[in-house]
Amino acid sequence: VQLQAFGGGLVQPGGSLRLSCAASGFTLNDYLLGWFRQTPGKERELVSCIGKSGDTIFYSGFVQGRFTVSRDNGQNTAYLQMESLKPEDTGAYYCSVTKNVLCVRSDMDYWGKGTQVTVSS
Repeated sequence: VQLQAFGGGLVQPGGSLRLSCAASGFTLNDYLLGWFRQTPGKERELVSCIGKSGDTIFYSGFVQGRFTVSRDNGQNTAYLQMESLKPEDTGAYYCSVTKNVLCVRSDMDYWGKGTQVTVSS
């Protein structure tokens, strides 16, 4: 079982990035998928959660319409499109999956290694 987030990098404020999460060793559509982030000085927090078929989506308040989560179960891959990035979005971004009904940090089943996002001029 493996999850790998990638696509991070250095971007200027106002810029965009698209993160991908590739799953292997299991069937992604059996799980809810969550994107989490850990920004400097803070605990890991939920960014977005998407249901098994992609029809149910949650965003944390700080997203403010800037991010879009999606998934392609046929490709065992999920995405997080991030627009209008701010310096406070800087951090490590992780994808994670759960068979529970909610994306709760302590209850996720598998975690991938994170990808670093740095928003700076």
